[in-house]
Amino acid sequence: MVIEVLFDRHIIFFRRGFIAILLLMIYANSISAQDYSIILGRPTDTSMTANIMFDLSGQFYLKWGTQSGTYIDSTALLTYTARVPYVVDMNNLTADTKYYYCVAYKNNGSANFTISPEYTYHTQRLPGSSFTFTVEADEHLYDYGNQHLYQVSLANVALDNPDFMFTLGDIFGDDHYPFTITSQQVDSLRRAYRQRLGAVCNSIPFNICLGNHDGEKMYYLDTLAPNNLAIWSTLWRKYYYSNPEPNGFYSGNSNAEGFGIGLPEDYYSFTWGNALFVVLDAYRFDCDSVTSLQAKPKGWNWTLGLAQYNWLKNTLQNSTAKFKFVFVHHPLGEDRGGIIPAQLFEWGGHEQNGTYTFDTHRPGWGVPIQQLFVNYGVNILFQGHDHLFAHEVLDSITYQEVPMMADSTYVKGSVNTAAYTADTLQNSGYVRVTVSASCVKVDYIKSYLPRDTVTGINHNHSVAFSYTIGTCDSAAFVSNLSKNINLNVFPNPATNLVNISFDDNSHVHLIRLINTVGGKISQTQEDHIDVSSIPTGLYFLNIRTENYQTVRKILVIH
Repeated sequence: MVIEVLFDRHIIFFRRGFIAILLLMIYANSISAQDYSIILGRPTDTSMTANIMFDLSGQFYLKWGTQSGTYIDSTALLTYTARVPYVVDMNNLTADTKYYYCVAYKNNGSANFTISPEYTYHTQRLPGSSFTFTVEADEHLYDYGNQHLYQVSLANVALDNPDFMFTLGDIFGDDHYPFTITSQQVDSLRRAYRQRLGAVCNSIPFNICLGNHDGEKMYYLDTLAPNNLAIWSTLWRKYYYSNPEPNGFYSGNSNAEGFGIGLPEDYYSFTWGNALFVVLDAYRFDCDSVTSLQAKPKGWNWTLGLAQYNWLKNTLQNSTAKFKFVFVHHPLGEDRGGIIPAQLFEWGGHEQNGTYTFDTHRPGWGVPIQQLFVNYGVNILFQGHDHLFAHEVLDSITYQEVPMMADSTYVKGSVNTAAYTADTLQNSGYVRVTVSASCVKVDYIKSYLPRDTVTGINHNHSVAFSYTIGTCDSAAFVSNLSKNINLNVFPNPATNLVNISFDDNSHVHLIRLINTVGGKISQTQEDHIDVSSIPTGLYFLNIRTENYQTVRKILVIH
């Protein structure tokens, strides 16, 4: 295996152009030494994987059980080397069960074992069970992402107690100097990020979806092998993080690669509760022709590749899950926007002039990816890349652009707003998704640095935007949003127009009229909304201003 294990934590690179990498390494080396870090991954119905790395050498074992403080199972006693990750499986677990575990470790020279705090995790939920997961995107901690705000965001995620979390890529940022970067520098970028995640991922399994700045593009993979960015990026990612790979629980990319990579663990799927989760790799196979490799293929030159396309089709077709979620860094690789590019080229089959040419460019494939989503009932496509929050719908499929978690300016994505058609909000934060037997609730959770909350306008861990899919409990929907806001909704009951007036200086940003199952009826940016053409019944007004979001009930009578 072509990989160099780097133990010197104080190497500094002075190569011209590596300012961003240099700054990250300086920051990484300034982090206080920790005894260990644990990144959970690959949860199944009967197992959980812990990727654990210690700061010093010694011995350790894990122990776990279904009651807090009572551990009836354990691993064997294992010997560890400083700063080398160890992948340990906790097996023979029971499905749909919460587990408690800790690590007992003894550094060389120590007489007694140290017992860690107690951590938790949950095995695969049974159909009909309720659970929460979170989605983050575009961490960019290697250049302009704010490390402190990222820690605030991770603490917010921990408060939500999700079963697992996804990242949508641009995590490691090692493609800025792809032909001069070294294996040691690629290693340092991945190792530094691990120390941040260790604060919460000891209890929240971490799932990676690759982005365009994570180095694993086909263009790099097939250039200068084996000493190239993509091979090093894959090897070091797998070294520090345990992403799913095909087995009896997960399906995914079963094509083993050379140079010590093996299974790349890049695209995969699994079922949890009533939901199917499908993670795509938009970059490993992104060139339509291996004879004309491009760093940023556009139009028909970009592709998921036939093997991944067929896997995606079979995965969606064979799933009986009530809800289906797909995750990708961006639908067409490196364009901007959601539903606009989703209608073009391989994803939607059309040219920019509207002409349908999919069969010409992808003969024998069948239908574009967007049509696969329609045919097999995909509910939400989660994407990143554009550094803002945006909520759009195309052919009944929600395209959810996920914001950054570490943008301390809160406006990095403002230049990309024009690429979206509806419901755009700025950073920072993440998306929280709650799944029940018949309902999906999506919340945009805001994160703020403490200094940015002193005026009382910004509220950390607040809900900035919400929507639901399926048959949801109306009362629960209302109770999770802001209350005690000084505004008046009148008349109520209403026949034609509903007016909204504010006791403070707030101004309407968006009002959405929602039915009792969470479906959007209409929306406006005015201080009134027309209800004259909708049936008599109970509705909700989702009212968003520059200061807050709230919900009010409205009765329409004709």
